[in-house]
Amino acid sequence: MQGTLFDIDVEIKTKEPDISEWGTFRDSLRAPVHGWFTYPAGFSYKAVEHSIEQADLTVGTSTIYDPFMGSGTTNLVAKSLGFNSIGVEAHPFVHRITQSKMNWDISFDELNNAIEKIQKQVSKAERPEKLEPFLKQEFPELILKCFLPETLFELWTIRNSILKLDSTKGTKEFLRTALICVLRDVSIAATGWPYIAPNKTKVTSMSKKGWETYRNRVLKMYGDIVEINRKAYKGKSTHQVLNGDSRNTVGQIADESADHIFTSPPYLNNFDYADRTRLELYFMGEAKNWGEISDQVRKKLMTSATTQINRTDSKYQFLEGFKFECPDQYTFLSNAVEKLSELRLTKGGKKSYDLMTIGYFNDIYQIIKDNFRVLRKGSKALYILGDSAPYGVHIPTDELIGQIGVAIGFSNYQIQILRERGGKWEKNPQRHNVMLRESVVILQK
Repeated sequence: MQGTLFDIDVEIKTKEPDISEWGTFRDSLRAPVHGWFTYPAGFSYKAVEHSIEQADLTVGTSTIYDPFMGSGTTNLVAKSLGFNSIGVEAHPFVHRITQSKMNWDISFDELNNAIEKIQKQVSKAERPEKLEPFLKQEFPELILKCFLPETLFELWTIRNSILKLDSTKGTKEFLRTALICVLRDVSIAATGWPYIAPNKTKVTSMSKKGWETYRNRVLKMYGDIVEINRKAYKGKSTHQVLNGDSRNTVGQIADESADHIFTSPPYLNNFDYADRTRLELYFMGEAKNWGEISDQVRKKLMTSATTQINRTDSKYQFLEGFKFECPDQYTFLSNAVEKLSELRLTKGGKKSYDLMTIGYFNDIYQIIKDNFRVLRKGSKALYILGDSAPYGVHIPTDELIGQIGVAIGFSNYQIQILRERGGKWEKNPQRHNVMLRESVVILQK
């Protein structure tokens, strides 16, 4: 089914630059507060604004829910416009950053005082005579490859100074977030999202100083808060920013407590969200290796990457509830999984796309059921996502999610195509030739 959420015919939509970018983070990068942390799974704040305009919502009363909160795009828009919001994010590191982004009550005087204290610590810090061996004791090898020793020592001093501050929690979190946000700016390695290439030198960062870059970032971020506060709705609204599992929010979010859902689930594309914050986790001392990242982050996330799969784990079987409530979708996916299980044995990497697909749709099924419980009757749930073709086996994720929603209890679904994707890889001989798309799936309760 094709919807009319954006009031433009589907044939035209892929040619509209504004709409085609709504599944990306580009607009949000340039917006106050939204652009603080460049999370690779972001989407445009303009898409959220437009969906709210089209919905029957009441400022100060209606609640908007994002079960995949990420860096907080939906919740930031809701707060700016005066709507209540709830967000759930399973990644603890990203959740903490979003908490900071949602706090706009930062005192300039307290912030200025804290910055002066940090600057004093940086200026009087005694550089070890043997700096590189000292840093090797403090950081994993990846971090040592990504920064000049002098810059890394300054950043280390800033990190430790923030921990010792007697400032309020909000100010300390703001300063911590600012430090996280400058890491890729001053790195001499190619650290663009989502990948890190420590063997490629980023010449533009060779002359950047740790303290100077950090101070400028803090001032820019405070300016963002001033700007977003100036434009934001002045009435009261409430905001819950939860670190949890959106597959089951019973006990955290009440039945029929949301008037609108706008989110972007992980795509079925083998994208490892736990690994994408490796640089930041290592620098902040919150993980030292892959094992710790898996324990602290990867195990908490919904299935969307083969790095989450252990082929000896018996849990990668379709849930009985999914088979019973969604028999047609179960049959389709079972056939796709069978093809993938055969194809993987012919491929060099032997990636577990078959089990990943099972885990992904088990999780999606549970999430949509929970979303249905949380959403009020007559409201809509919107999901930005793309389809997939692992090993060339097409999985029409948008259609399947719409169908699963109806099987669970939603009255109908619509699909609005945003853009086609994957064309830039057409000359890659190792890639499939299935043209993919990015869409908005709209479920009506």
